[in-house]
Amino acid sequence: MMTAITKTQDRLLQVILAPQITEKATYIADKHQQIAFRVRTDATKPEIKAAVELVFKVEVEKVAVINVGGKVKRAGKSVGKRKDWKKAYVSLKPGQEINFAAAE
Repeated sequence: MMTAITKTQDRLLQVILAPQITEKATYIADKHQQIAFRVRTDATKPEIKAAVELVFKVEVEKVAVINVGGKVKRAGKSVGKRKDWKKAYVSLKPGQEINFAAAE
């Protein structure tokens, strides 16, 4: 039988899907000391904060969340839509830093 602690820890490990590495995300990381992550669509701000602190062993100051609508794409006559997804901008407390090379 799983305890409540391992269940929540398993959930937190599934919240963060991937870091968003784009020109805009890199600019924001340099200017505002924020890191962008792609997260589950049902993730909440407290869950995202706890997940980043658990996975990367850093202190999180603030989390801002954005729901991104999937783009409409077409191939010939057929029109399709990509999935909607959620992006989280995580502000770290002063002096904190995430090193993605060491985290893997």
